[in-house]
Amino acid sequence: MAGVDDIFDGGAHPRAKIGFVLLATEQTIEDDAMRLCPEGVGMHFTRVSNPDSITLDSLTDLVGDLSRAASTLLPDGSLDVICYGCTSGSLVAGEDRVFTELNRGAPGAVATSLITGVIAAMQALDVRRIAVATPYLDEINNMERVYLEDRGFDVVRIEGLQLEKDSDMIRVRPDFIAEFAASLDGPEVDAVFISCGALRSLGIVGGLEQRLGKPVICSNQAMIWDCLRKAGIKDRLEGFGRLWREF
Repeated sequence: MAGVDDIFDGGAHPRAKIGFVLLATEQTIEDDAMRLCPEGVGMHFTRVSNPDSITLDSLTDLVGDLSRAASTLLPDGSLDVICYGCTSGSLVAGEDRVFTELNRGAPGAVATSLITGVIAAMQALDVRRIAVATPYLDEINNMERVYLEDRGFDVVRIEGLQLEKDSDMIRVRPDFIAEFAASLDGPEVDAVFISCGALRSLGIVGGLEQRLGKPVICSNQAMIWDCLRKAGIKDRLEGFGRLWREF
């Protein structure tokens, strides 16, 4: 009779398993995560219910559903990292509240969030003075400025496209995102941050960084990097900015 060693191996994802709790309206993060996913790493996704409206009220209302959503991912306890994949949502709720809710549903996983990944990326790159490009309404931009400044960054300028619907954010052209972000740069800026997991920013980071001659961070680039590093995965990639190339 065959023994356990004859039947089982490490499975499809022996290096790490990472879970993402996404908004119901999210259309970009899954593609970006799979684009950056190293061999042997599993990317697992679940969603919380939300309207097609990104406001302070709508983002606040969904926080209580994070634990339920997290609990639907790999109930065998094999998840290594669990992440709330929403920039504005994670800063509106606050990282501590997000971590608490995620670990209620996935107690064995390291909890993180999209804004946590962004902060870790900027710390790794040793940048302080930043320009921030967003698709958000000013009520969210104002909160993002305060959140980042409370964590030691100097937000030289932050500007949003005043979009409320997630379904509009996904439709912003990547070439427009690049020009919009570049317009906020200046000699006093250490790095440019393109905020929002819905924006299709990942593909323009490398070229924009070369053009500006300084680090460019975008939400999904930073989040996925952070999740992998928290899972002990150190793979580096070319084409997605200095963050992925060097850290």
